[in-house]
Amino acid sequence: MAEKGKGADGAITIKKYANRRLYNTATSSYVTLDHLCQMVKDGVEFTVFDAKTGEDITRSVLTQIIVEEESKGENLLPIGFLRQIIGFYGDSVQKFLLPQYLELMMQAFEKNRSEIQRHMHETFGSVFPFGQMEEMSKQNIAMFEQAMKMFTGGQDAGKPAARPEPEAKPDAKPGASPASSDEILRELEELKRQVNELSGKKRS
Repeated sequence: MAEKGKGADGAITIKKYANRRLYNTATSSYVTLDHLCQMVKDGVEFTVFDAKTGEDITRSVLTQIIVEEESKGENLLPIGFLRQIIGFYGDSVQKFLLPQYLELMMQAFEKNRSEIQRHMHETFGSVFPFGQMEEMSKQNIAMFEQAMKMFTGGQDAGKPAARPEPEAKPDAKPGASPASSDEILRELEELKRQVNELSGKKRS
């Protein structure tokens, strides 16, 4: 039986009312976006539902939190990255693959962040391992650029994504047609394999 205020998956249930107020059913109290932001940072899982319709609106609320944080000067999202994300809307193939790619890259970044924190604890009071941090950063950037070129058809990261080209004719030159969904999936799997190998090297 689920605990009070929690769904079947163990996530806390947050209800959003018509007056935009957010109600935490686990604590029986109203909360703000700042409270939800802190819950995310603390690793507390929650799901937000529209109190009237019962619709799951977690995605839109999390997006609101990002907008709020960006407006406070916490500018984590580069303008070029935002332009590329917007450019992907409406593209059925990239719309399907991009979320998987972003989750993969964030997982790789999280692993690197944990590794850096571990190095800090191990070397506290001695020379800080700037060399290892720099190498991790370079590897992250390399993987990011490689993956972004895969999604933008070879364009440099930070530039607007090109619109998909029309399907190549039979007599078109090799390489003229855009990558198929199968090819992109294979590249995505290869990128995942590289991330796993990189994580394994850091642990050894």
